[in-house]
Amino acid sequence: MAEGGRPAPTAAADQEPPGRWKLIGPGLMVAATGVGAGDLVATLVAGQKFGYALLWVVVLGCLLKIILVEGAGRFSLATQKTIFQGWRSLGLWTSIYFGPYIVVWGFVYGATAMLSTALPLASLFPQVPLPVFAIASGLIGFVLVWFNRYSGFEKITAVLVGVMFLTVVGAAVLTLPNLPDVLSGLVPRVPEGSIVNVLSVAGGVGGTITLAAYGYWLREKGWHAPKFMKVMRIDNAMAYVVTGVFVVAMLIVGAELLHSAGLAIDSGDRGLLSLADVLSERYGVVYGKVFLIGFWAASFSSILGVWNGVSLMFADFIGHSRGLEPDHPDTRVGGKWFKVYLLWLTFPPIILVFVGEPVPVILAYGVLGAFFMPFLAITLLWLLNTRHTPEPWRNKLLGNVGLGLVALFFVVLAVQQLQSALSDVTG
Repeated sequence: MAEGGRPAPTAAADQEPPGRWKLIGPGLMVAATGVGAGDLVATLVAGQKFGYALLWVVVLGCLLKIILVEGAGRFSLATQKTIFQGWRSLGLWTSIYFGPYIVVWGFVYGATAMLSTALPLASLFPQVPLPVFAIASGLIGFVLVWFNRYSGFEKITAVLVGVMFLTVVGAAVLTLPNLPDVLSGLVPRVPEGSIVNVLSVAGGVGGTITLAAYGYWLREKGWHAPKFMKVMRIDNAMAYVVTGVFVVAMLIVGAELLHSAGLAIDSGDRGLLSLADVLSERYGVVYGKVFLIGFWAASFSSILGVWNGVSLMFADFIGHSRGLEPDHPDTRVGGKWFKVYLLWLTFPPIILVFVGEPVPVILAYGVLGAFFMPFLAITLLWLLNTRHTPEPWRNKLLGNVGLGLVALFFVVLAVQQLQSALSDVTG
């Protein structure tokens, strides 16, 4: 253990930063985990309703997440502390919020992720019941994360990202987009009736709680010192370029394939099943099935990312609550508390796969979840402007303006999400 309670640098951290083309890693994990079926559907619906008018929102969403994730990564590298250590230094109130949130979130998200991954499989193999695929998806994710270290998890995720890229971007290329129309969407404008779509697209591009897992994946990668700051920034920016390509491709599909033809799709994850049907009718059954494989890859990458990254966050939370040293083995990948949360994500949510989500749980999930992104943005502003971060790595004026705007945006989005959650529950 190094001086001041900080974890001793790993062997990987003592090495020189990797070459430019060997540095993609943790950022890709955040991006792949964050771009799930729900985000793709939100963007698809925006393209369906408004054509290219909200393309600028996709760019804005990527910029918001780059700023937020860069702040989380900078804090982790500058202090060699986890984000939860930073939160704890701000007071007990952070644990009072985060503890119930991560427990309720894991219970509901576990079922949601399993069902989302099962939908394309059930469409490809309709003779197999949906719950069978849902439970199998959770169990396979459980086994892969339980027995894999970070390097193995990173390789599997990279393969899934490749599948997503080929299918989602391939769908956009098939539609032969009109380039001048695409470029016109970069001019900011808010069509009448589009404000909810603006918020859902910008807020959904690239993840929620998994953004906070970035520092943990930096540590697992071996990037655990300020000398990796430049590497982290390139990794983060390139990851969200990939994310932007995914989401722009889906907007193009919505604009060219649905908007121009006046077609509508189902809401929720089933919207991608509707899109697969449209692609099958337009370009042949084979491509429709290929797209379903991409839908599966997007959903399953989210399972792997959450099962790994959020389990690390929970293990860190419990470790600090029990007074364990910051780098205690029980709080790392494969440690006791990591495995406890992995079990929690996988097995109790199976109940929801069969019986649905009870109203009180849905309400708690919506309320607690709505406040996470403002919580992350505001606490990062606090951490990166005070003694909690070494002075050379604190925010400058531009950083404060950027992160301040991010915080303001997510406060507005939280109000909208809270209203939506309450209206869903009350009908």
